[in-house]
Amino acid sequence: MDLNLRDDLAIEEIPKQAFSILGEHGIIRAADGHVCSECAQPYQHAETGTSITTEESISDNSLLVKMVVVDGIVMGPKHCAYENCTTELDNNSKDVFCLFHKQQHGSKCLVKNCSNEKITGTQACQQHSEQWKRHDLRVKQRSLPGFRKITQRRNEDHAWIPDEVREHQPHDEDAANRNIKNYFNAARFYCVETICNPCGVVIGWTKFAKAESPTNILAFLEDVFPTEESRPDYICIDKACLVLRTAIRNGSWERIWKHTTRFIVDSYHYSNHKSTDELCQKWCNPAPEDGSAPNLVIQARNRDGRSYFKGAFNTQACEHLNAWLGGYESILNRMTAGNFD
Repeated sequence: MDLNLRDDLAIEEIPKQAFSILGEHGIIRAADGHVCSECAQPYQHAETGTSITTEESISDNSLLVKMVVVDGIVMGPKHCAYENCTTELDNNSKDVFCLFHKQQHGSKCLVKNCSNEKITGTQACQQHSEQWKRHDLRVKQRSLPGFRKITQRRNEDHAWIPDEVREHQPHDEDAANRNIKNYFNAARFYCVETICNPCGVVIGWTKFAKAESPTNILAFLEDVFPTEESRPDYICIDKACLVLRTAIRNGSWERIWKHTTRFIVDSYHYSNHKSTDELCQKWCNPAPEDGSAPNLVIQARNRDGRSYFKGAFNTQACEHLNAWLGGYESILNRMTAGNFD
């Protein structure tokens, strides 16, 4: 593809325009049609145990059993602090609003539902000045510039490091509803969700603004796999049982997934799912031992020639990707939304 941009385009607009033309909304087109022995297996019949030969599978990809792995990592760029607005900030380094809400809010106090004018040099009115001072002090304590920031090492405990406990939101749980009291800080995208082949090839990604909810996940999957032919046989995700329940409730199971795809939990998280959850145990088990899913559990031989059963696919592919992405989190989180994309 040729990328053509206007001559007078501002430098910060270039990555946004480039992504809008080349980015395919996060779908990695280079991964279309990818097939290898790690992400596809010859189909085996559950009743007879017979399998399609490798030669037949290669000549007809429809005879292959395919899986994708879905997972999220808690990270993302800043966006407008105004409720339900995910537009990028007018100025990423100092603003908390997008251009529209910045102009709309004007010089009013940044405490929610307050229409008083701000005190010069602050972001709050006289009535809420103490609230602003406490926030400003916390920010200054966290921003340890110069020597302190340079010399700090991970897990070191110093007297000058503020004693505060930050609540960590695991990516495989829904984020709690935020009770926004003020707009002193810009909001941040909750997580980046990715879809991988078990071999590690990335199929697509997106940003979730508030939560890794089953509804968001299903909408993302529908965007990436719009046709029956494109849908994999298995979608592996740590909250597969929640996704399956949501799909049944909102009708997308009957309408989209029932005839092509099964949702299963990855092997790492499955041990934490309740044994009393019949739906999860029967339909989302990544490695049933009763022979009901011969395409998920295959027979292999060890170095001594003894046979054993193992998972047919690497269900931790996205975990591996996220471990790599996590090394760049501090850099990525400081970027504008356009550069992040």
